[in-house]
Amino acid sequence: MNPIFGAALELQTFCTEQGWRFCFIGAVAVQRWGEQRLTLDVDLTLLTGLGEEQRFVDRLLEAFSGRRDDARDFALRYRVLLLESGAGIPLDVALGAMPFEERAVGRASPFEIDAEQTLLTCSAEDLIVFKTFAGREKDWLDIRGVVDRQSGQLDEALILRELEPLLELKETPAAADRLRGLLAGARSEDPGA
Repeated sequence: MNPIFGAALELQTFCTEQGWRFCFIGAVAVQRWGEQRLTLDVDLTLLTGLGEEQRFVDRLLEAFSGRRDDARDFALRYRVLLLESGAGIPLDVALGAMPFEERAVGRASPFEIDAEQTLLTCSAEDLIVFKTFAGREKDWLDIRGVVDRQSGQLDEALILRELEPLLELKETPAAADRLRGLLAGARSEDPGA
């Protein structure tokens, strides 16, 4: 099995056993919805809410090794817990509390990675929102891959409805225009559009 998927299954099994709500984002979801690419880590959004993060962080640190000596303090300050799987694969656990994150987890669905196993990933639309919000150039490459592969199947209104308030908070509204351009370009290239 792909070692990234193995690490994701390890984390998913733990979170499921705790009864926690979560979904994979980042490269694992890109493997499902976009262009295949080499990835070196696993990204997961875990719904912790506000004020309960410590309980989740402590439980995860009992089961997984932190990638920093101050992993607990870092997580409580920056809302990302940096762990590693039993095989040493980096695991980045975002401590989710925003309404968008709750909705993304609610829309998540199983991604079949082999005949007997699935990983719970965010939707293609929510992946585009997460990636646009992050806004790094590698995120834009991933967005392009998702838009190209899912051409004609994306709920563009949902993407923009979820994205625009987040970009306002981040004070980067121009990212929505860049995304609109990608979506329009994909529509014009799609012979079935």
